[in-house]
Formats: sequence, structure tokens, C-alpha cells
Amino acid sequence: MILSLTLLALIVLVSLWLVLEPLRASAPTDPDVAERERLIAERDHLYAELATLEDEKRRPDLERRAALTLRALDALPPAPRRGRTRTLALAGIAAAALVTVAGALTFVPRWQLASLNPGEAQNVRNVLALPDLRRRAETTGDKAAYMAWGKAAFDSGQYAQAVTAYGNALKLDPRQPEALRRLGILLLTRPEQTGQTLKPEDAAQAFLLIRTAAQLAPQDPESQLLLGFALARFGQDADALTALERYRTLDPSGRDADELITALRARQNETDPGLRVYAASCASCHGPEGGGGLGPSLRVSTLTRDAMRDIILHGKGAMPAFPDLRGADLNALLNVLERWQKAGK
Repeated sequence: MILSLTLLALIVLVSLWLVLEPLRASAPTDPDVAERERLIAERDHLYAELATLEDEKRRPDLERRAALTLRALDALPPAPRRGRTRTLALAGIAAAALVTVAGALTFVPRWQLASLNPGEAQNVRNVLALPDLRRRAETTGDKAAYMAWGKAAFDSGQYAQAVTAYGNALKLDPRQPEALRRLGILLLTRPEQTGQTLKPEDAAQAFLLIRTAAQLAPQDPESQLLLGFALARFGQDADALTALERYRTLDPSGRDADELITALRARQNETDPGLRVYAASCASCHGPEGGGGLGPSLRVSTLTRDAMRDIILHGKGAMPAFPDLRGADLNALLNVLERWQKAGK
């Protein structure tokens, strides 16, 4: 990195020297300057005499002398000229300045955005658009303008502006799922943003906003995602997992809930011995929630408790036997499987 910057600085300095050096150069010296100036003065003097001549008898002599002077001037080498280097250098500086300004306003920003991933590039565009979006919303008072301002602010991490924009949008229309859930999650996570303590009544109000948004737009992935986050913060792990799994179903490519789902499952496994046994012995084939994988779904199973016990202990088909599962661990696992069967009906 340092080497690249050093090389870039060296290139810039050399380029500036090449452009500016002609400006410092003086005009070349003329070795015949004295003789040239004398002959020019003599020529001008003779021309002046010829122009005002009254005695025509002197004209032939003056014309002869003028001709000799002109011939002597023609015999001298041409006088050195400064040339166009200074003009070209100034033109080069002006062109470089013009290209720099034009690039800074046009293609350079696009090149900078091209070096970012799509999400980062969109965040940069959102930040740049915020002043205009805010001005338009405050000038027009239009719901769509407030929503556009809120979305750009939220997506770019300008949460204070997002709270203001979504709050104003909800004053105009209180049934907007995006504004409800995003304002709710911002209020719920305000302690992380500002370090202030969240009052219980404010937390309850924030959760109400998120839950209302999920009820208004249950098929929106973000509704289920933020509902799962909120439920997890209130310690409702089972309901949180349900919402987050729903989010995964609605947006299979979404990865925003992965860490929280893993943490919730680990927490459940610590408190529920049946889930702990299932995670250790069964999840690799039947899925982390019993929904199926290499093995069939356990949530749609119609086996009795005794039948499940027999298959676990002795195996069946491709399923291996687990003869070491006995006593409390086996009963806890069977309780989980029965609970899933009831939930799947």
C-alpha cells in the first residue's frame, strides 16, 4: 500500500515537472542581436528619409543604401523564437484541470462505486441522496416522500433520520408495515445506538409496532425477521425460532437470521434435555428442527411412542440403532418427537 502511494506520488511529481518546466524556460539567446538591431534601425531611418524626401537627387543613393541594408538583414541567421512551448504548457494545465473537475463530477464516482459490493454501493448512493430526499419530504409533506427518505436513511445506517421520516409517514398513514416494523426495531434497539436505558413501556410499545407490522404483512420476509429478533429479546425463544424459520422460508437466500437461530437453538438445547439429545444424535439426518433432511420429516410422522422407541433402539432401514439411549435421555427425546408430531398435525 505504502509502495503504491509512493509510486503514485512520484508519477504525479514527474508529470507536473514535465508540464511546468517549459514555463520556466527563458527565450533562447541571439548572438547577432546587436547587428540585427543596428540594421533594423538603419532600415527604418532610410525608409523615413525616403518617405519625406524633397530632394529627388538623393533618392537613388538612399534606395541603394536601403537595398544594401535589407540584403544584410536577409543574410543574418533567423532570430531564435520562443516557440509554442509556453502556450502548450498552459493549455496542458488547463486541460488537466478540466479533466480533473469533470472526472470528479462524473466517471470517478462511478469507478469508486464499482469497486464496492452492491450493498455498499447502494449505501453510498443512499447517503448522497439523503439531503434531497429529506428536503422533498419536508417540502411536500407527502407520505411516499417520507417513506423514500426513511428507507434511504435506514438502509444507510442513518437511524435518527429514519426515526423522524418513518414517524412522520405513520402520522399520515398508521398502517404501513415497513414504517411500523422499522420504527419498532429502531426504538427497541435504541440502547445499543445511544447508550440510554429503554423503559419497559417503551419496549412494549416498540414490540407492538413490530408485531402489528407482521400481522399486516405476514408474507414479507423482513416482517418475520424483525419479529423474530424482537421475540428473542423478550425471551420467547420458541416463538422467535418459528418467526425466523418463517423468514428463511420466505427468503431462502437470506442469511440475516443465521447467527440468532444458532444461538437460540443452543440455548434451547441447554434447557431442554430432549433437544440436546436430538441435536447430538438425530439432527444431522432429520434436520435441526425435525423437518427432514437425509432422513424423513419427524413432524409428519404418525408413529406411536412405543414404535418410535423401538426404531431408536434397534434401527430401521437406513437408520442406525442407538441402543445406548436409555432412561431419562430416551424419554426426553420421545417427548420432543411427540411434541413435534402434535405441532405438525
